[in-house]
Parts: sequence; C-alpha cells; structure tokens
Amino acid sequence: MNKKISIDPITRLEGHGRIDIFLGDDGEVTDCYLIIPELRGFEKFLEGRPVEELPRITTRICGVCPDAHHAASVKTIESLYRITIPPAAQLIRRLHYNAFFAGDHITHFYALGGPDFIMGPDADPAQRNILGVINKVGLDLARKVIRMRKEAHEVGTMLGGRPTHPVGMIPGGQAKPVSREMQQRLIEIGTFMVDFARETRDLFHQLILSNQAYLDLIMSSTYELRTYYLGLMNEKNQSDFYDGHLRVISPEGKEICQYKPDEYLDHIAEKVVPWSYLKIPYLKKIGWQGCLEGPTSGVVQVAPLGMVNAADGMQTPYAQEEYERFFDKLGPKPVHATLAFHWARIIEILQATELVLHFAKHEGLTDPDVHRAPTETPSEGIGVVEAPRGVLTHHYLTDERGIVQKANLVVGTTYNYAAIQMAVKKAAQGLIHKGKELNETLLNMIEMAFRAFDPCFGCATHFLPGQMPLEVTVRDSKGHICQTLKRR
Repeated sequence: MNKKISIDPITRLEGHGRIDIFLGDDGEVTDCYLIIPELRGFEKFLEGRPVEELPRITTRICGVCPDAHHAASVKTIESLYRITIPPAAQLIRRLHYNAFFAGDHITHFYALGGPDFIMGPDADPAQRNILGVINKVGLDLARKVIRMRKEAHEVGTMLGGRPTHPVGMIPGGQAKPVSREMQQRLIEIGTFMVDFARETRDLFHQLILSNQAYLDLIMSSTYELRTYYLGLMNEKNQSDFYDGHLRVISPEGKEICQYKPDEYLDHIAEKVVPWSYLKIPYLKKIGWQGCLEGPTSGVVQVAPLGMVNAADGMQTPYAQEEYERFFDKLGPKPVHATLAFHWARIIEILQATELVLHFAKHEGLTDPDVHRAPTETPSEGIGVVEAPRGVLTHHYLTDERGIVQKANLVVGTTYNYAAIQMAVKKAAQGLIHKGKELNETLLNMIEMAFRAFDPCFGCATHFLPGQMPLEVTVRDSKGHICQTLKRR
C-alpha cells in the first residue's frame, strides 16, 4: 500500500501551502506535490473600477511586495494611455523601487532562507530561525538588519507616501518632487545600504562559500534543475529591476528570444493543474510537456537565479564583481543549482543598493517637473517589473472611459510554480529512501528546495473562504488540557 507523508503547513514563506509526498511499496518516492489550497481572485476585484484606482488597490494584494504591484500597475496604466513620464519621475521611481527591492531581499536572506545555512539544515528547529541567526551573527549585525529594513521603509515613506502600500507613483509620474533636504537623507541611506550589502556578501562568503559541505550540498544532483531562464534586461542585457525587455535563455545557455512586455502573450501561456489553485506559466513556443526538465519542456525559472542566468552582466561594480565570482565558482553558465538562488539574491542586493546610492546622487533627482497628464483614450495596457520573486506582469483592458473590463496578473511565484514543484519532488526523491530515518531534518531539507525561490503564495493566490489548518488547546489555571479543537 502506498504511504503518504504531508508537510503541513510548510514554513518560512509568505502565504500557505503543503507538500504531499507519496511512497511506493519499496519505500521510494513515487510522486510529490506542492499544493496551494488557496483560490486566486484578485483580477475579479479589479473589474468595473476606474483604472486610475488600481495602483492604490493592487498594493493591497501583498504586504511583502506592495511596491512591486504599485510600480507594475502604474506602468500598465501609462502603457494604456501611452504616457512618457518626465526624467525626474523616472529617477524617483527607480530609487524607490531599488530601495524596496534591497530591503525585501535582506529579509529573506536573514529571516527565511538564511537560517538553513547560517544555523545549518540539521540544527535544532528551536534555533533554526531568526533568533538563532541573531545569536550566531551577533547583535551588531542584527541591529543593521533592522536598520536596513527601517531605512528601506523610510525611502518608501519619503517617495511613496507610506512605508508599505505606497501611493507616490501616479499615472504620468510622481505625486511630488524630491527636495534638496530629502536628497541628502537619501544619499545617507544609500551609503549605509551599500556598506551593509557588502557586509552581507562577506558574511555569505565566510559562513557558506568557505564551507565545503555547503558547497557540495548546493551543487548536488538533489538540488539541480535544468530549465529555461527568464529575466528583465536593459539594452545591454544587464539585469534591470524596473524596466526593459524580457530575455529567455535555454538550459544550455543559448538565447532563445527577447521580447517587449506587451508581447508576453506571444511567448507565455498558462496551464491549469488539478492539484492546485495556482496556474503554471510556460514558454508557448516550447510547449507544455508537464513538470519536466530539459530543452523540450517549456518550464521556465525567474527570480534571482533566473535573472542572473539570463543576464550578460550587472549594472553596478560590486554586483558585477560578485556575478563573475558566482559563475567562476559554480559555472559554467547557466547554473542549474536551486540552492544557488541564495547567492544570486546577494548579487541582486548589491546591485539594488548601489543603484539607490547612484540615483540618490543624481543631479536631476530634484527637478520639480515630475508629472505628465494623460491625454489619449485608453484601451489596453501591459506593464512589467522584476519583483524580488521574479517577473511581474500586469495586463488591463478598459473601455473608452477607463473602466476596467478585464485584468490579468502573472506574478513571480506563478512563473516559478512548475520549477518549485519539480525542485521539491527532486529533493524528496533524493533524500527519502527505504531504511533511512524520516526525521525533521530530512523534511526541512525538502522544504529548503521551495524556500530557495522565496515564494509568495499570499501574492500568487488567496484562499476561499479563508481558512487554514488550526489547532487550539484550552488549559485550566494549572496547565491541564481541558479541550483541543482542530480545524483541518
């Protein structure tokens, strides 16, 4: 008889999900599913609303990356109205977006992904968390982590109007310009961010890259996944988080195509699967062959590893230096190691912080001309940014009055869903064998496969009617259990 093992709920991610592992009579893994039991419905919320409201509504989709939805939404409206925003507004947005990007990645490195390496995958679960990380790296570095998050939010408040759920980007540009006093503060923040990014890079080198056991784990076949890779690029095919064209490379490292954001439907299709409410995007020209590796399967990876593999380089000096070190150590390009996502995330942190400082120092930042009013009749618009979890696409259709008739949002975790599913299954098959003790450490190492992607299922899906597994234990004044209530 087949045996089922459930990891429910999976931990250290945004949102909810579970992993169901099925064993055959021989004790080997026959199948494995990453199940997202949440129904996505955000697109329907947007229908019938004036399109100019959407940059304020879509930020509420996710408290983890509201700035990404804010930027993608306002860019979509500018596509719809065919608006070119002023240069100063471009600078403000790029500064704001890169500060958000760096703060988000820092959170994952130290609080969600980092504990598996900083504490070790076999550490006591009571220590394998942010508190254990603080204890190991020291209070001084922990204070800098908090300061990094605080100052990223300060940038969001100055330029976006709020630390989360920003409102500063408006169709046609920005709600207000940057003053000289604000610029000086932004330069101070940017300087700290670059220094802290470099310190984080050095910590990664010291604790992880110098540990041969970790390198062996990163490069092991258990965590290897050969797919296509997709990222947002500038005109030099360097990584760009805010704007550009999309580039796809093959598992062998060859460029397959480049396309503009408004051409995404020519290249990307979405598949519905029976075990999840989350759809699976795939490369249309390659086709859907199932959750399979290799050049004949249309599965694509995005986010840090997808971006770094798809890029010819990075825009900034420290990021470029780390990009080259990455491929020297783990190459040849592309790198197919799922756990290399964490190092790729460090590369993106370096670029994001360097760009914050670059834009903060730009002489055009304080130009008061930050807005262009729309004049065209709206119809259809598509906007794309590179969110911390990968390519984020917003697509709106309106009537001539700008009332939304249809909306489609394809988020980074959605793009990565097939790859996450495959990575979890491959880890389970590589780690679970007959006669081998099935313990918490082994199950955590399976979770490490999905955790590398930093998935956000709160953003990609939402549960209907809004329940999750829950256990409540009622005790009397002496600590004795009176009643246990369970919801499954």
